[in-house]
Amino acid sequence: RRQTVGFVFQSAHLLAPLTVFENVMLPLVPDGAPAAEKTARVEEVLETARIAHRATHLPGELSGGEQQRAAVARAIVNQPRLVLADEPTGELDAENAANIIGLLTGLSADGVTVIIASHDRRVLDVAGRVVALNDGAMCE
Repeated sequence: RRQTVGFVFQSAHLLAPLTVFENVMLPLVPDGAPAAEKTARVEEVLETARIAHRATHLPGELSGGEQQRAAVARAIVNQPRLVLADEPTGELDAENAANIIGLLTGLSADGVTVIIASHDRRVLDVAGRVVALNDGAMCE
């Protein structure tokens, strides 16, 4: 699962004693790739999620939106084939939400399966397929 699925939880679930960089690096730790390659990959996704400027900060020093962007970076750092995201834009302002939506739709365009649970209309507007739950029943 660690190599094929990326998770974005509604709450960021970052490890408090680790910096943003270290939290994002976690999925790559068991990987046998050279350290320089892992570091470059973490730096790349931190830039993509627009959180690189906070790489040395602890989660407690971040806003809710910054924590969520770090969680998105952690979910995609291992280049998963499937991303499951629960309200990934819930803590984000409009600009950062648009960036994360663009990031996730870009992954989808590159062949990654992205499943998002969201109430955010902006997510629904770009989704390839929308399945709604109405009184516990799925409807399209």
